[in-house]
Amino acid sequence: MTKKKILFIIGSPNQTSQMHQISSFLNDDYDCWFSQFYPDYWFERLVLDHGFMERTIMSGEFKKKADNYLAQNGMQSDYRGESNKYDMTVFCNDLIVPRHLRKAKTVWIQEGMTDKVTPWSKTVKMSRIIPRYFALGTSLNGSSNLCNIYCVGSEGYRSFFTKMGSDPAKMITTGIINFDNIRQFENNDFPYSDYVMVATSDSREAYGSDDRINFLKKCISIAAGRKLLFKLHPNEAFERAIAEIKAVAPADSLIFTDGNSNHMVANCAELITQWSTLVYVGIVLGKKVHSYFNVEELKQLTPEQNGGISAQKIADICDRYMEFNGSGPDFVSQYKAPLNVKHLNLRLN
Repeated sequence: MTKKKILFIIGSPNQTSQMHQISSFLNDDYDCWFSQFYPDYWFERLVLDHGFMERTIMSGEFKKKADNYLAQNGMQSDYRGESNKYDMTVFCNDLIVPRHLRKAKTVWIQEGMTDKVTPWSKTVKMSRIIPRYFALGTSLNGSSNLCNIYCVGSEGYRSFFTKMGSDPAKMITTGIINFDNIRQFENNDFPYSDYVMVATSDSREAYGSDDRINFLKKCISIAAGRKLLFKLHPNEAFERAIAEIKAVAPADSLIFTDGNSNHMVANCAELITQWSTLVYVGIVLGKKVHSYFNVEELKQLTPEQNGGISAQKIADICDRYMEFNGSGPDFVSQYKAPLNVKHLNLRLN
């Protein structure tokens, strides 16, 4: 019997690893394939092919890292979903939902925090003509309402995405993969502790604004003489960011371009972020946190902590929805998560 095919849309390292985890919990009845996030219309592809999207998850270093990840883990690649006809697509981003994939079942998963909603992103959404990614960030991710089912990180995020225009009848609270068992990060071998950690963002690389020097001066003020540790966003222009830090921050400041960010947060005394999902790690671990977002609102949005079973829960949803005859809201209305997903008839890795 021919196996049913599922296409997973990947992007950043976090998104790629999340999709890999979901696929690993699906049973052998499914043929799983993976594609980098890609544009839908010919003119968008023309812009991509001419190198104008190198700093987005559609191209550049993000695509190189994702392609390497697929190769290293023996995962099947079908860029743009052109080689197969799929029974289901699992999205990490609904800023673009390609038309040819809407003919089958679609599931969206929340992969992290969304960017701040700005007057411009509201204008993009209201226009219904301007592509959602023109909001220049992820502020509209999860708000297209084009997918059949939406897997959201918390009840707070259910309310948020409802206000942004997606149908709450399509939503299931699952937690966010990689942010659903934050307490585990306290057990680590990161060699530093008791510093003030600064997690920067890639606003400039995503064609937004960032008064970086002023931000760095505020970080120094908050640290009040304590050691600073800077963790740069993987999409940043490192040379520029490092030069700015060295020009302003104390000489003994630590600067990291890679490494386990969660462990760094676990060992810090205080956390300063711009738009980073890492702020949730700090909140759950009881750190004093700073963010461009309202911290009290972030506490309401904090992802559900479920002991690290979000990937299994989402795999269960995909498995059951694949065999379900009916709409997304019909499925959600009758869906009940198993009490212990580890006892599901799924292939556990």
